[in-house]
Amino acid sequence: MTAKGTSISSSTSSTSTSSISTISSLSSVSVDSITVSSISSSSSTISITSGAAGGGGGGSVVGAGGGGAGGYQTATGFTATSTAYTITVGGGGTAGNAGSDSIFSTITGNGGGVGGQYNFSGTSGGCGGGGGRPSAGTGSQGANGGLAADAGGGNGNGGGGGGGATGNGVAGATNVAGAGGAGTSSSITGSAVTRAGGGGGGMHSGTAGAGGSGGGGAGGLLGQGGGQNGTANTGGGGGGGWANTKSGGSG
Repeated sequence: MTAKGTSISSSTSSTSTSSISTISSLSSVSVDSITVSSISSSSSTISITSGAAGGGGGGSVVGAGGGGAGGYQTATGFTATSTAYTITVGGGGTAGNAGSDSIFSTITGNGGGVGGQYNFSGTSGGCGGGGGRPSAGTGSQGANGGLAADAGGGNGNGGGGGGGATGNGVAGATNVAGAGGAGTSSSITGSAVTRAGGGGGGMHSGTAGAGGSGGGGAGGLLGQGGGQNGTANTGGGGGGGWANTKSGGSG
């Protein structure tokens, strides 16, 4: 990993495998959302963001919650040996499915939780999925999702936003869906990049929720074709959709 002559290979959740260049001391290399920055021949700084969950499918009376971001993990002082390391890059979840874990050696970023919908709670994950009722998902490595507005009748009830790395998803309200929670910024690659933002909530009509900073997808309204995908290689959650449209986007 950091020792001179060490090589790193990656394996994505879609089972495709690629190799990246050998890294030496004082170098930095990235594989999708995983970055290894060598600071000496014996230790390094590592940044991992797991695959984000997709936004929830559309509910019949309540907008769907945004997907939670993948868990954002860092480590410093990681001691490397002169051997090959396999990196598993977690894929974003399709609508209604959680994201996959990202793994580097002993460090794991958990996939994001699924956004909920009518009569279906958001699920927990790296960062929690949105609501949904009766509850929103909680984050094991980040913030929690936001609860949907009242689950009983009414097209104006907004879905909650998905949780981000540092910010909770905003709860849905009448005529306004909740925004996704904020991600976190890192300069490990040499410039500041924000990752792991939560997906915005969706609803029937009104104002859909914005995606959280760090790649979260925006929520969608009826007739807009569903929520937006999270930005690739950021671990951002997908936006929630609405009934009779396509579901929330993948992370």
